[in-house]
Amino acid sequence: MRILFQLLILILSMTYVSASTIYVIDGDTLEIDNVKYRLHGVDAPEHGQKCLKKKGKYWRCGTAATKALKLMVEGKTLSCDNRGIDNYARIISVCKVGNLDINRALVEQGHAWAFVRYAKDYEDAENIARTNKLGIWQFKTEPAWEFRAKRWEVALQVSPTGCPIKGNISKGGRIYHAPWSPWYTRTKISENKGERWFCSEKEALDAGWRAPYWGR
Repeated sequence: MRILFQLLILILSMTYVSASTIYVIDGDTLEIDNVKYRLHGVDAPEHGQKCLKKKGKYWRCGTAATKALKLMVEGKTLSCDNRGIDNYARIISVCKVGNLDINRALVEQGHAWAFVRYAKDYEDAENIARTNKLGIWQFKTEPAWEFRAKRWEVALQVSPTGCPIKGNISKGGRIYHAPWSPWYTRTKISENKGERWFCSEKEALDAGWRAPYWGR
């Protein structure tokens, strides 16, 4: 009886969505019916991040991760579970297309790290990608969490307010750019136009700004 009850809870927690409602924000984040989903247990390269190949050459691993996720979900029907809400009001989720676990596929193909700081579900998938030198494992690459931390520290030192996130207003609406955004350096803040600086992504979200949609 208890097993049946747990199964019912799991089924009720699943969200089934049609392809027309899905937008890819970046390599590990989706928006479905205006609700954001952060893929559980993985951390993809930031969209503006570059990774090393052998012989010192770089490739756009962040762009590749975004494209890989878009290819998996575009024109498909998704099922996403609910494993709680993160600090940015995103649903933490494992999303599937049929029997394909998208989170696992991204890690196994070398488009994301297993985010073992929070979950160890995909360590085995990461081992497969590392062994076969796929994607981010072609050569030594800075993990996304280290990339974000370094960009944040640099931006923090030069931001005029001590708050390094840029809240920009454009045709696309109120969009914020964190220091790891590929548009960060070319985004200029005009406070006369209502643009502003934020100290955290949560602060920007609470004020009505949103992150860029890199997958559109």
